[in-house]
Amino acid sequence: MAVKSFKPTTPTLRYKTVADFSVLTKKSELPSRPKKLTQSKSKSGGRNMYGRTTVRYIGGGHKQMYRVVDFKRAKENIPATVLSIEYDPNRTAWLALLSYADGEKQFIIAAEGLKVGDKVIASDSADIKPSNNLKLSLIPVGTFIHNLEVTPGKGGKLSRSAGAYAQLMAKESEYCQVRMPSGEIRLIHANCRASIGQVSNLDHENITIGKAGRTRWMGIRPHVRGVAKNPVDHPMGGGEGKSSGGRHPTTPWGKPTKGYKTRKNKRTDAFIVKRA
Repeated sequence: MAVKSFKPTTPTLRYKTVADFSVLTKKSELPSRPKKLTQSKSKSGGRNMYGRTTVRYIGGGHKQMYRVVDFKRAKENIPATVLSIEYDPNRTAWLALLSYADGEKQFIIAAEGLKVGDKVIASDSADIKPSNNLKLSLIPVGTFIHNLEVTPGKGGKLSRSAGAYAQLMAKESEYCQVRMPSGEIRLIHANCRASIGQVSNLDHENITIGKAGRTRWMGIRPHVRGVAKNPVDHPMGGGEGKSSGGRHPTTPWGKPTKGYKTRKNKRTDAFIVKRA
């Protein structure tokens, strides 16, 4: 897949790029799917249940439907055929619509190279092919994997975004060493399942938004820099002329940021073999 650019007939098109979507199934060729695979999706606007803003700079955006994705791959030993490769507005990766041998249809995250008509399966005896799902203990060392479980049976939690992959580095009795997309090497239980291959839509990182309006379509509102505000509004505001703040970067409430360590999950520290 490639990135599509535009002739700069307007200022907004000068820098804008989009995916060319050539690998996706055409709209006229999309198969029918059960209504349960798409659900309505409400927007919070960054407000909590009391109507108070808890996340700033969120609001508006195009209406979207949520696609129900099967991260667990619980239908074991039942072969499936890829009916279509589809766009999902809720994530950066493409989705693959599977039709199982028993007639059920499910969405999964599509692996790079997966095509319409391919056969996939979640089985301990599956081949090492894109989007097949196996236990870590049965995957050869060095294999690229995605949709990786953290707790056996809970469904894939790691390496699910466009172009992401983890790599199985070693096996040690009950645990396997897996290199995360961040470069961190972590111990994951050998009974955790993972899908083979790299996540689709590798060129997502090369796309340029190009104009402010496009971020508004995504539900992202304008974000004002702290140093551009007045002292009453932000600790880094004020100053004569253009000032860089005069202090270490902070949030509007004075908490340190940019390099400030926020990890407090000591419970899983023992599973980290090497930090990124």
